Amino acid sequence: MPVESVIGNSSSFEIYFGGPDQPAGYLRDILAQHIAAVPPGGSIDWVTYYFRDVRLAQGIVQAHKRGVNVTVTLAGKPRVPEANDAVIALLSGHDGLGNRMRVITLPGIPAPRGKSWKPQLHEKLYCFSHPTPIAFVGSFNPSGNMPHEERDILREIGDQDRGHNVLVGITDPLLVAQLVKHARRLHRTPPGPLYRFSAEANREIKNGETAMYFWPRMGPHPIIRFMNQISDSARLRIVASHIRAESAIKVMAGLAQRGVETHILGDSTSRRVTEKVERRLSRTEIRFKRVKDPDGLPMHLKFVLIDDGRKAWSIFGSFNWTKPSFWLNYEIAVISSNPLLFKAFSDRWDALENSIPSTATQAARNTPD
Repeated sequence: MPVESVIGNSSSFEIYFGGPDQPAGYLRDILAQHIAAVPPGGSIDWVTYYFRDVRLAQGIVQAHKRGVNVTVTLAGKPRVPEANDAVIALLSGHDGLGNRMRVITLPGIPAPRGKSWKPQLHEKLYCFSHPTPIAFVGSFNPSGNMPHEERDILREIGDQDRGHNVLVGITDPLLVAQLVKHARRLHRTPPGPLYRFSAEANREIKNGETAMYFWPRMGPHPIIRFMNQISDSARLRIVASHIRAESAIKVMAGLAQRGVETHILGDSTSRRVTEKVERRLSRTEIRFKRVKDPDGLPMHLKFVLIDDGRKAWSIFGSFNWTKPSFWLNYEIAVISSNPLLFKAFSDRWDALENSIPSTATQAARNTPD
């Protein structure tokens, strides 16, 4: 299996968290500011799963018209199949991006019991050449359409403009160049069934403290492999919007059983983290809690923190703990020992955990006057 490693000397990041403690649309506004800042002759390269934000799409069209080299690669039929249709129509229309817009709808794969597994372009990647090169990865896709929101779609997707999300801006020149290369390769040559066997899918992009990985791939799952190597005395914290894969649950439970202090914060909905998963995790040494917002806002974050007392790592990206994410979807993950990045994620963990009412507080709230 071909593997490509790209090695540099340093890495740096900008990290932005959206959530109830930020203005609505905080993360989409960051993307809008970066779109507006790219001058003629610069470049914007996007790969994303949901894209419903018409104002952002109009900003991209305006950038294209002023001479910015734009590529947009977008999932054609996400979980809510019609969600991206308005933006697709705008970007691919007569006054849109022309061939700089690529819609990818991947064919289903036969599965047991007559079902079909549907791979998805689930990456969230936003690259900008100016004012300094930066590539954003994380959990946020512009799936809102303020102020013209469609309530049925919002109910299915969740209000991501106000819910918990993150964008991590990578500014290390080598890493940015490789992410731009990846985005343009997906745009130029839409992936097919053999993509997982390619060097592109299986490579590791690495510098002194940061490594990046893509899915689908043929090798072992990089995050699972990394977690299995941590010491028994380590502390493991997982923030997960989706947990459904039995293999992931076994790994988490196995780590806890061998002594790893394991804590998990999950989304409040049973669709994303099922009751069965909660029961399985709660029967182990794992401390599991759900992040429940009083307004029903989604907890869409996806990150892992590992601290063995000598060194600490942050893991983040677009990945979920589900079978499609493990085996079928197009995903990005980053593993880094950057201490400032770890502190930012650790502080966010503390804020999330402190937002969860204690059992006594919840009981008091549910007691009639």
